[in-house]
Order: sequence, then structure tokens, then C-alpha cells
Amino acid sequence: MNVDELVAIDVHTHAEVSKDGHGSLSPALFGASEEYFGAHEQPTIPQMAAYYRERQMAAVVFTVDAEHATGHPRISNEEIAESCAEHADVLIPFASVDPWKGRAGAREARRLITDYGVRGFKFHPSIQGFAPNDPLAYPLYEVIEELGAISLFHTGQTGIGAGVPGGGGIRLKYSNPMLVDDVAVDFPHLKIILAHPSFPWQDEALAVATHKPSVHIDLSGWSPKYFPPQLVRYANTLLKDKVLFGSDYPVITPDRWLADFAKLDIKPEVRPKILKDNAARLLGLTPKETQS
Repeated sequence: MNVDELVAIDVHTHAEVSKDGHGSLSPALFGASEEYFGAHEQPTIPQMAAYYRERQMAAVVFTVDAEHATGHPRISNEEIAESCAEHADVLIPFASVDPWKGRAGAREARRLITDYGVRGFKFHPSIQGFAPNDPLAYPLYEVIEELGAISLFHTGQTGIGAGVPGGGGIRLKYSNPMLVDDVAVDFPHLKIILAHPSFPWQDEALAVATHKPSVHIDLSGWSPKYFPPQLVRYANTLLKDKVLFGSDYPVITPDRWLADFAKLDIKPEVRPKILKDNAARLLGLTPKETQS
């Protein structure tokens, strides 16, 4: 990967289907997601690579392991990592390990980092059914912090389960970013990303990211034209080095996101930070590592 040739790094994309056609969500939850976000294709990882290569962008790719709460088997982390390795010029592998797996999950995380080159882990507290500050997840955080990987937490409301009776069992309260504040205290060197504008807790997310040096915010899941004013203000000023471009592809395409971002009142000197520079630094994509 040659970072200098990239126009942007998308830190938030989903692998929604495996090589054998297994979906990342149950049919009921995926159907509800389509009702909420609109129908979209489910590209394979090679198709994702071609999509981002055509646009001179790189993308972080992950799935969500929520088997304990949903009973739905995950897409293999190893498959995602191996597929990303085949397209290392544009794809960066993250993984997902259900926190309910405890120390077995921590061992898996260590292996994924050391043997498969995984650079981070996606957590979706509402779907996985855990509070980020629950000690059950701490063995997993310990390994991620020790090995210098990243923890990316879904925050705010989710379209997954919207409209399903009882929200499909998904509890929104677990995705309050203030719960991640405890994680940032207990693991001060853990690199953290708060994913999405955190409705209805946007101010809480800004407070945590401003207060804790290790905490960043990605802008995925929303068109920039809907960003809360305070998020734009902080992205332009106090958090200009800690805000990251993310689309939520394939639910939202980077084409749509970038077109709306171009109309947002962001300072010219801040735009490249958000689109690429902040992510390149956080991901450790130094010039030496990015030589192809």
C-alpha cells in the first residue's frame, strides 16, 4: 500500500457475505437493516477491493461476531484477513471477537494479530449485548492494547433491528460512548475509535474524545449533510487530528459520503486530515510499511 497515492482511507466498511454466501446478519436483522437504510448489494471482499482501487482509496474491512446474543454464526475472521491480504494495496483487515468468549476470545485476538496481520477489532455493544465497560471484555482489551491494535466501538443508535418487535432484542443503551470512557481510563494506551455520529449522545462522544488522548471519532453511517453542528465545529478545531473518514459501505457508499462532505464547512487544511492523514497515523501506515 502506497499511502501517498491514496486520496482517502475509509476506516469503516463491512464484509457482509462470506465466500460461501453466509451473511453477517440473520435474515430478519438484515431485512430490517434494508428497510432502515435502503436495499443495497452485498459485495464480496474482492469486489470491495476493486471498488476502492478504482477510486484510489483504501478501506478497513470487518464483520461483527455477535453469536452469543443472536445465535447467528459470524463470518470467519481468518477468511476476511486472508482476503484482505490478497488485496493489501487497498484493504486493511480488522476482526471481530465476541466479548462473551472471555479468555478464549483473547487468545483468538492474539493469534489474529500475530498470525494474520489484523490491525484492529470491531465491537458493536448493542448487537453483541454487552456494556463496553463490563469486565468480561477486559481480557480482550488487554491483548489489543498490548499488541498495539485498535478497538473500534459502534456508538449511538443502530439501524440494525429497527422496526423489528423489541428491536430484535438489541439494547441501544450499550452504545452510549460514556461507557467507552471507562475503557479509555482502564486501558490508557488502547487506541479507540468511536464509530458514527453518536445520536443521541453526540456531546458525550465529543467530551470523551476531547478528554482522552487515545480516543478518536469516525464519521461513518451518516451523510455529512446530517452531521450535528457541534460535531462539525469540533472536527474543524479541537478534534481536527482525531476525526476520521468512514462511510459504512456498502450501506452508504463513499461516493455519496464524499459528495456531501465536499459541501460541508470544513477548513481546507483540515479536510486531508479527516480524509486520510489521521487514519494513516492511527493505523501505523508509515512510509516504510506502505512501500509496495
